[in-house]
Formats: sequence, C-alpha cells, structure tokens
Amino acid sequence: MNTCTLLVGTAFACAAFSGLSQANETTTSQAVPYHYGMPLHVSKVISLTEPDTLECKVVQADMKYIDETGKPAQISYRKLSDACENQG
Repeated sequence: MNTCTLLVGTAFACAAFSGLSQANETTTSQAVPYHYGMPLHVSKVISLTEPDTLECKVVQADMKYIDETGKPAQISYRKLSDACENQG
C-alpha cells in the first residue's frame, strides 16, 4: 500500500515539474521589443545577452527577468555593443 502511494506521488511530482519547465520555455522565448517610456516592473534580472562583436555598433540585446508578480518575462532592446567600452 505504501509503495503504491509513493509511486503515484512520484508520478504526479514528475508531471508537475515537466509542466513547469515547458511553461517557462514557452513564456520566456518571446521577447517583447522595448519602446521608450515603456514601464518595466523588474523584480530580478536573470540574464543579459547580446551578440559578440569586435566593432563598436548598435546591437539587439535581450534581458530575461522576473517581474513584480513573479512571472518570467523577456524584453529586447537596442544598445551600443560592449566593444564600445574599449575605445577611448
């Protein structure tokens, strides 16, 4: 009886975790383009990414974050590349 309960509980836990991982992948894969004045309710930044380049130029960057409600979100924006920091 206890073994059956343990197996059923484990199956439900695995199903719940796989559903959460799929939900995170689908909700964070669509970056919303930023526009000037757009309110951002960022609670925690998860990652900042941009293409690697040796040129000082404008690039498309992405920010993944957790908003104030606890939901993952992603936004894309334009910025000067990191290579511009090395020029003086």
